[in-house]
Formats: sequence, C-alpha cells, structure tokens
Amino acid sequence: MSTGSCPIDHSGAAAAACPMTAPVSGAAAFDPFGEAYQADPAGSLRWSRDGEPVFYSPELGYWVVTRYEDVKAVFRDNVLFSPSIALEKITPVCEEATETLARYGYAMDRTLVNEDEPAHMARRRALIDPFTPARLAHHEPMVRRLAREYVDSFADAGKADLVDDMFWEVTLTVALHFLGVPEEDMATLRKYSIAHTVNTWGRPSRDEQVAVAEAVGKFWQFAGTVLDKIRRDPSGPGWMPYSIRLQREMPEVITDSYLHSMMMAGIVAAHETTANAAANAVKVLLENRTVWEEICADPSLIPYAVEECLRHNGSVAAWRRLATADTEVGGVPIPRGAKLLIVNASANHDERHFEHADEFDLHRDNAADHLTFGYGSHQCMGKNLARMELQIFLEELTRRLPHLELVPDQQITYLPNTSFRGPDHLWVRWDPAANPERTDPAVLLRRRPVRIGEPPKRALPRRVVVEGITREAEGVVRLRLADPAGRPLPQWSPGAHVDLEVGGLSRQYSLCGDPGDSAYEVAVLREGAGRGGSRYIHDELAPGDTLNLRGPRNHFRLDPGARRYVFVAGGIGITPIAAMADHVRAAGGDYEIHYCGRDRTAMALLARLERTHGDRLVPHIGSEGTRLDVERLLATPVPGTLVYACGPERLLSALDTATRHWPEDSLRVEHFTAATGPLDPDGEHEFDVELADSGRTIRVPAGNTVLGALREAGVEIASDCEEGLCGSCQVTVLAGEVDHRDRVLTKAERAVHNRMMTCCSRATGDRLTLGL
Repeated sequence: MSTGSCPIDHSGAAAAACPMTAPVSGAAAFDPFGEAYQADPAGSLRWSRDGEPVFYSPELGYWVVTRYEDVKAVFRDNVLFSPSIALEKITPVCEEATETLARYGYAMDRTLVNEDEPAHMARRRALIDPFTPARLAHHEPMVRRLAREYVDSFADAGKADLVDDMFWEVTLTVALHFLGVPEEDMATLRKYSIAHTVNTWGRPSRDEQVAVAEAVGKFWQFAGTVLDKIRRDPSGPGWMPYSIRLQREMPEVITDSYLHSMMMAGIVAAHETTANAAANAVKVLLENRTVWEEICADPSLIPYAVEECLRHNGSVAAWRRLATADTEVGGVPIPRGAKLLIVNASANHDERHFEHADEFDLHRDNAADHLTFGYGSHQCMGKNLARMELQIFLEELTRRLPHLELVPDQQITYLPNTSFRGPDHLWVRWDPAANPERTDPAVLLRRRPVRIGEPPKRALPRRVVVEGITREAEGVVRLRLADPAGRPLPQWSPGAHVDLEVGGLSRQYSLCGDPGDSAYEVAVLREGAGRGGSRYIHDELAPGDTLNLRGPRNHFRLDPGARRYVFVAGGIGITPIAAMADHVRAAGGDYEIHYCGRDRTAMALLARLERTHGDRLVPHIGSEGTRLDVERLLATPVPGTLVYACGPERLLSALDTATRHWPEDSLRVEHFTAATGPLDPDGEHEFDVELADSGRTIRVPAGNTVLGALREAGVEIASDCEEGLCGSCQVTVLAGEVDHRDRVLTKAERAVHNRMMTCCSRATGDRLTLGL
C-alpha cells in the first residue's frame, strides 16, 4: 500500500468507518506543525490517548502512536520498527533545494539515530566509552565555569532572555568541547546548527527550503573541514578524536562517511535538545512556583526536579519509525512499509502509567520512566551529559537568583517541527538588589556534587505534618496529614496507598479521605503482632509531628467500566473500599457495600458510611449475629459486576472460592499479608535473567530474589515492602514464564506473563527476559 494514501479499505461497509470520509475528527485535524501541538504536544493529543491511541494522519501520511505502553513497545523492537526514517525529511524537498544541497556535496548518511541492526549495536558499543559516567565527570568543571560566567554576565541586569543569554551558548560550547572541535572553529559551527533541525523535522516554505538548504550545505561542508583538521591530529580529547583513533582499529565499523555524518548530527543532538530542555525546565518550574521554592531551599532535590521536568515538559516530542512487516500496535493493524510518528511527549502524560500525569510532582515515584530519551537500544547516548548540564544550570540559578520569575504576558513561540521543542525565547526578571550574593558572598562558593545518571528510582519522600489524630474506632486512629507549608498534596485516586516512615519502619496505608481534599487521611489499626509501626502511631505520634511520606501509588484501581460494583471489606480493609464507594456514588453508579466486623465499636468509618451511603451499606457484625454469608451473596454471577474486597486473608480466601464460577477477574482484592514466607533455597532453583536493552545476563541463585540479584549486579530497581504487596518493584517481562508469588496482579494479568514483582516472583523455567 502507499503510506501516503488512506490505509483503510473503502469498499462496502468499511467506507462507513473510514476516518477520511467521516466528519472532521481529531485524526483528520491533527497538525504537528500547528500552534497547539508546538505549545503542548501532550495536551493536544489527550483526545487520542483517551479514545484513539493509534490513528492515521492523512495530513502527514503517518500512523501516530500516543500511549505509553505502545510507544515503548515500538521503541523496544528496533527490527520490526526500523529507525531508518528518523532523519528523513518529513517535508518533501523542492528541486531547487535538492540542487543546492548537491552543490555542497551533502551526503548525510546513517548515524546512531537512524541505523538498523546489526550495524547499529556494533558501532554503539565501540563508541560508548566517552559517554560513561567516569568520562563525563571530566566535563563537570567546564560546565560549572560556563554556567557561572553566563549568570555573572546578567545577574545585575534584572532581566534576561535565558535562551539567548545562557542556554543556547553554554550548551553549544559544551557540545563542541565534548565532540573535540577546535576552539577556533566553534563560532562558525554555531551559525549553522539550527538549519539541520528545520531541514529534517520542520515544514519550511519553498523559498525557506532553499535558504535552509544553503545553510545546511555550508554546515555539512564546514563539518567536513573541521573533521579533516581533527584527523590530522586526533590525539586530543573529545568524541571525534576518540572515534578517529578507533577507526584505525575498526575501519569497517567506523567509516569516513559515518564520521562526517556523526560530526554534523552530534552537534545538533548534544546542543539543541539540551538548550531546549533547559528552557523548558525553567519555564515549568517557574510556573509551579512552590516546586521552584522547594528546590531553592533544598538543592539535593534538583536531580529529581530534572527528571520530572524531562517527563512533564521534555525537549524531544516524537520520533519516527518504519514498519518492516505487517504488525499491530495497540490492537490496530499496521501494514508493512507504514510510517509511524511515535509521540513520546504524549506517552509521558499517559494517565495509565503516570498518576495525574498533567501535574508536576517533584516526588513522583516513576518520573524516571519517561521516554524523553527514547527507550531500548536507540536510547540517547548523551542523556547523562544532558542531565549533568540541567542540574548545574538549576543549581546556579536557584542559588544565585531564587527570586527569579517569568516576565508576565510574554508570548512563547516555538520553531514549528514534529520532534524537538523549546521556547525560542524565555524572558525572566528579578530584583538585583535582592540577589543573595550581595549580602552573602559565600553563596558563590557553595557547590553540590552532580549526580551523573538518573536519581534513585525509589520515590523521593515528602515531609508531611500530622494535622490531627482522631479516635476512629476501638483500636483505630485516623491521621490527617498535610503539607507543612499549607500547599495541596498531590491528587490521588480511589484504591491508592501511601508509604509512611514511622518508628524506623516503612508501612503502607490506604488513603480513605476525599481525593479532592488538600490533605491526606489514613486510618491505622493497632496491631499487637506487627513490627511496631502501628504501635508508634498509637502511642508516640502527636499532632504537629512530621513524617516522611512516599506516594500516593495505586495498584488497586477501580475499573470505571463495570455496570455494578459489590464492595466487601473486613475490619481495617474498609479504608480503600470507602474511597471507592464514595467515588462510585458521586458518579451515579450502582453499588452495594458489605462491611464485616466483630463489633460496631471496632468498625472504623462506620458512622460516616451509614450517613453517606444509607441502605447501600450492609453491616455484618459478629456480636449482633449478622455475619456475612459469602456463598449466598455471590451465588449467582451478575453480568458486568465487579467485586472489590480488602480485609483479612480468611475473608479474601472465602471470596475467592465463592467467585470461581464468576467470569475471570470479577474479584479484585488488596491483601495485607504476603503470599509466601522467607525464601527457602532448598525448595528453589537457579535461573538466568537477560536484560533485553543491554544484552546482559544475570544469574539468580536459589537463595536470592530477582531483585537482590539485579541490585548486586548494579541494576537499580525501585522497591518498598519487598513482600509482593505494594507493586513498586514491578518490571516488564518480554520472554519466559513467571512463577507469580505477589499479591498485586490479577489472574488475567498473571496469565500473560508480561510483568513480575522482582522481590518475590521467580522463573518457572531456566530463563526470563526482562525489559531492562
């Protein structure tokens, strides 16, 4: 088929379903060069993520992919989805522009960005050394010096365009130094770099195409001249001298044309994306003033802020791929030869992966899952150089100009293109008289170590203050937790829990208040046989005390697609169930609540539930002889009904037995206790886990968990409970059968063997392949 024409069969009934013949839809109206996409790619594609996550754009002649899991799957399989078109001009070039490029001998070839296997990995492995943390550390003093000098130049001015006055120049200088370009050639290369972006990903007019082609041709020609100069003496530092030295050992891998193409592409990759990322980061932080003030007060938070900036407002919006065979993406048939625009900026705002994705949350536990740097074998090699620069820029600005603010009412514009975005200008202002260094010169001397790489995957704790402690029932207290500065805590959804650090322990508690409230509420049962967390809360915690909190995190989500809900709770298990029932009631849904307890005095939230839910609530109270008959309640399966339950294991086990004749996964439960005890080496077997994205293979001994073996091999995986209850250590499984031992996944989720909890689950066979 022609990928430039409608991919849908117009014969017969198919014509009625064709998006090209239907009234104007989001797909037909999609314009990646338009103002809405340029200003907010993720927001402009919300309609797609919600209803049509893979669609054909007749304007582009591309299939557009917008959800997180689909975008990640395309990135991961670089054979089925070839990167060969990544640098192809998205706008056809006019004949005059083509002739102009030919006049300069323009012959841009394959690079690490658009090269297929097996050539790609051979070159990537050969050229990776300058990007390792130890090598990147050598660039830190230069980046710091440049950042300080540029801030020095405008610190007393009271107003600056951070793009023109700092980010564009500093990132280009760093890029050229990293490449090993001689100082005397830097000024000329500065002039040409932006033309490559317009030429490849933009939509220039015919006249603009000729002007752009002229600049690109000069860029290509001068890049070759500089490369020849380096080739004459490749003994100096930098990626290009390193590559030229390596070429002598591997001439078949690192060719002359490859070096020329990489010279040109490398300048753009290391420069523009980082300059744009810096401008995007400062813009979003100043728009979220409380977060800006938080990192000003505590610079140790800056690496986490960088990661959330990259997720929320990254500089790489989309990449392109070519389908090499008939396939499916997100259940949509994609024919061989089809072109795909995979919008990672949209994936980074997918609510299915990032809770309340449009919020900027410095304490988000999975911010580093963002796809701004791509994923898999074509992930950006320079990502950690960019992270270093962003950390240093934010440290310099927050330390020296914490009173910085955006100039009001400025018009933010972007260079129209499909893939890379950052403001053309970013004007900020401040009162120079309030610069901290005027009263405290020591400000200029303060430095924090730069973290080369992403921050630890475990969520950054936030401090909360205990605003109130209320006796909720016999042996149960309700805590109200608020931000110490009075700011709203992040939103949450029914079924979510938080991790509280109490008495030296990290314990999980379900949220049970109003999701619209600015504070959180949890109810805590005193557990005499527990590890001490509940005793600390009941006996020592007082209003005004502060705690560390992680989350919220939700692995017990309410499915909005059910026609009816049966909620069953036992004891303190009412906490997530109450929030779910409140939500369904507010939405006008059909439901009933069965709340089990030994005595009314010990049943938390009972009075509130009776007031709110009336006869929808059925209490089952042991002391009153009204115990729940589980078999009778669930004797007849009701189509479209889901059963949500939380409580002691005896109740959950009875529900599991009673619903075995119901449709699969009609029962959704949250457990309090782990399914298995400590690992017994005598009853286990060894197996291998292969890390698909790096090719490493790690042996998991009989006496160790997958989580433990990965950590020992230097692979950092987030975790909290390490009992298979919280879901924080989940990883993607690409091949192999999992011996599931967690309490998080449903039966249907387990059956497909595409994810596992590394703290407890194992392989049934001798090998698993993980998406790491």
